[in-house]
Amino acid sequence: MVDIKYQHKTISDIIFQFRKEKNLTYTEFEELTGVSRSVLHRIERGETKRLELKNLKAIAAALPGHYTEIMECYLQEEYRTENLFEILNEILMCEVSHSLAPKIALKILQSPNKDTEDALQRLYEFTEKLSDPSLRVALYKIIVKYSREHGVMKYIAKGLLQKHLIERLDLKRLEKSFHDGQEVLHYLNFLSLEEQITLYLRMTLLAFATKKYDECIQLCKTGVLLEQNDTELKARAYLAMINSYLLSGNYDEAEKALEIFELFTYDFVEEAVKITRAVLKARRKEYDKAVPMLQNYIEEIGKENKVHLVIELLDIYLQTENMEAIAEILDKEEELLPDCPQTPQKHFDIGMYYRLKSVYSFKVGLFEEGIEGIVHSLNHFGVINDLKEREECIRILLYYSAKYSKPIQPYHANLLKKVYN
Repeated sequence: MVDIKYQHKTISDIIFQFRKEKNLTYTEFEELTGVSRSVLHRIERGETKRLELKNLKAIAAALPGHYTEIMECYLQEEYRTENLFEILNEILMCEVSHSLAPKIALKILQSPNKDTEDALQRLYEFTEKLSDPSLRVALYKIIVKYSREHGVMKYIAKGLLQKHLIERLDLKRLEKSFHDGQEVLHYLNFLSLEEQITLYLRMTLLAFATKKYDECIQLCKTGVLLEQNDTELKARAYLAMINSYLLSGNYDEAEKALEIFELFTYDFVEEAVKITRAVLKARRKEYDKAVPMLQNYIEEIGKENKVHLVIELLDIYLQTENMEAIAEILDKEEELLPDCPQTPQKHFDIGMYYRLKSVYSFKVGLFEEGIEGIVHSLNHFGVINDLKEREECIRILLYYSAKYSKPIQPYHANLLKKVYN
């Protein structure tokens, strides 16, 4: 008899090997699985051509160490769409077998009993309802790949869009997500109007997060033309466009767009308008107006948004060398920084805060505090994978180290290396 490990393994082999290892009789195995002895005997002898799904699930549940292996064996012979969907639902409840999901999905699409587009639609609708983002991405990848191979443009577009909308939430891959979104734009004609609006407005936010200000403005303009209703997403995209104008130095356009933005009625709008008006004054170097506005608004707005104003104020004070005013702000640090930053902009602003703080520290001779600020800054820029800003942090550190003849000690270097990596 050929050893099982050298031949194609079947469910019969797994059952036989398990019973042998555990020294179980058919009666004991029946008690373990809930499947009758006669059925188990036929399965083990290979006399059952197609295992009933209820028996498969009972045996797999009773042998958790072999669960994935049993399901893989079953999949080799099963082509019935309904059973495949039932197995897909089943394995999604067993975390260790999630790797089987793409295999089952592909098997569903390859079913000879289903029209290609019908199978894609059903799998797509099934995937939409899943709560696990990584599983959804894995299944969307299968949908896109199969659709490419069979020329089904609609589901290339829809699969790419949904995959993009999930992956864009990963702050470490903002650049990659933006390029993925650009790929989806090539399939725009195969998306519904609602999907097109979502893509344009979400891409607007992503363009701003990756400092692609011209692209941000153009994407927003297109998305706003498509979206006839006032929505929160539209308002947030509009704000990203305003900030893109502002950061590009196009202050007149920023002010014009701000007047329209003010008409939105969402909770965040009022604070955003105050912040933007104050920042506009600061960027125009109208410091006599900007400083009182920034100081007043810092007191008025919520803690989550104060940092936007604080970094503008710190920048002005550094330019005007008002070190006392900077010290007063830094004393209130706990009151000024958000507790749980979650957006790219928040991490960027906090990174800027600590960088400005480190510049102040270096200037007043607090070298250790300066390095500490650089470390915090590197951390926050690292969250959003902003390599350019991280390099600027290191440049600032080296500049002040040389300027004040303060060598970077080995423990400083190790700390910086650790946080940089």
